[in-house]
Amino acid sequence: MDIRLARIDDRLIHGQVAMVWSKQTGINRIIVVSDEVAKDHLRKFLLMEAAPPGIKVNIVTISKLLQVYTSQLFQNEKVMLLFTNPYDVATLVRNGVQIKKVNIGGMSFSNGKEMITNFVSVDQTDLAAFHFLNRQGIEIELRKVPADRKVYLMDLLEKKERT
Repeated sequence: MDIRLARIDDRLIHGQVAMVWSKQTGINRIIVVSDEVAKDHLRKFLLMEAAPPGIKVNIVTISKLLQVYTSQLFQNEKVMLLFTNPYDVATLVRNGVQIKKVNIGGMSFSNGKEMITNFVSVDQTDLAAFHFLNRQGIEIELRKVPADRKVYLMDLLEKKERT
């Protein structure tokens, strides 16, 4: 499996992902990795419908992705992994999935979360996952679309801690 992009965006497949990121990365498959979404038949159907033409979509649990990660079936696939949160990414990394960098496209605000940008809100669980990923040498950057300037999450968090 050739992971071209690992992206956290709680909206999952939408215009920016479907059109811009898929073209930029040259993928032929989007894999949504979420235990919650994989159990929601309506949400799965809507996500499959939102995929751009010619791009295959799978919506799988974390354990299913771990099962197929080294499968010959996906050997020649150029993949975008989509997540709703950073701890699912950390779970895959802890279990041997090789991810070099993570793009954050959007994490909505909710009770208990703090806004760190106008499109990313985090809580302590999110921060713990991001710190784990950073310790593994994984680059974590915030960008809605490829044309946006990269903002490195750890630099942003470090600035916030100093103020």
